[in-house]
This record gives sequence, C-alpha cells and structure tokens, in this order.
Amino acid sequence: MGLLSRLTRKVTPQKKATDDVLLLHAMMLMCGADGSFDDEEVDTVRAYFSAVPEFHGKDFNEVYDEATKIVGRYSNLAESAKALAELSTEALKHKAFLMAADIAMSSGDVDENEDRMLDAMQRVMEVPDDIATKVIEVLTIKY
Repeated sequence: MGLLSRLTRKVTPQKKATDDVLLLHAMMLMCGADGSFDDEEVDTVRAYFSAVPEFHGKDFNEVYDEATKIVGRYSNLAESAKALAELSTEALKHKAFLMAADIAMSSGDVDENEDRMLDAMQRVMEVPDDIATKVIEVLTIKY
C-alpha cells in the first residue's frame, strides 16, 4: 500500500465492487488459496467467465483488474474473502460458493489451504450447511 492510499483510505470512500467483479474475485481466491495458480484452475475460471451470465459482454482483463483491487483493500488474500459478503443476492453468494468449490476440486486434490478458504467463504457469504453439502456432493460426482 502506497503513501497516498494509506493517507486517503479513511477519508476516500471505496467504490463498491460489482457482482461480476466479486464472482471473479471468489474464483481467483480459490485459485490462489494453495499458493499457486494451477493451469487447470485458471482454465476453469476462463470457462466460467465465458459461460456465466454475469460476465456476458465483459472483458476478462478488465474484470480481473477490478477483482485484484479488492485484495488491495485488505491485509492479505485470505482476508479479502470478506468482500464476498457484498454480493447483492443470496443466489449470487451460492453461485460464488459453487464456482469456488468447483475450482478447488478441478485440480483433483483439495489441500488444507483450499479447504480453509472454502470454509471461510461459506461463513462470509452465509451459505447454509445443507446447500454447501449438496454442492460438494454434486462436485464429488463430477470429479
């Protein structure tokens, strides 16, 4: 964080992130949870970006740039998961959870960091246990 950001952060209102940016942020959080960006996970993010209605007509790089700005508001990547509470609807929170879980499981091996990140996302977005369980059950069949 630069000098200007530190000095103006408390007096300059932060622009609220849009749902598309938050959805991409959720997926990128999961990609980076294990400390690396696996090619298969990034391919899954790009596939979602081309298929999910919230991204229709949007440029991946522009939305990605906005999503990375969210991380700058927090002390670290994991802490930035708190921003997901800003998603505008319960349905979008469930969708973000599903997409994040899909990315975690796409690599074939969910590690402890990814598991903790998914748990944190569930809490922040208030995804009910029954929905989270159903998502994991379906993705287990998929993978």
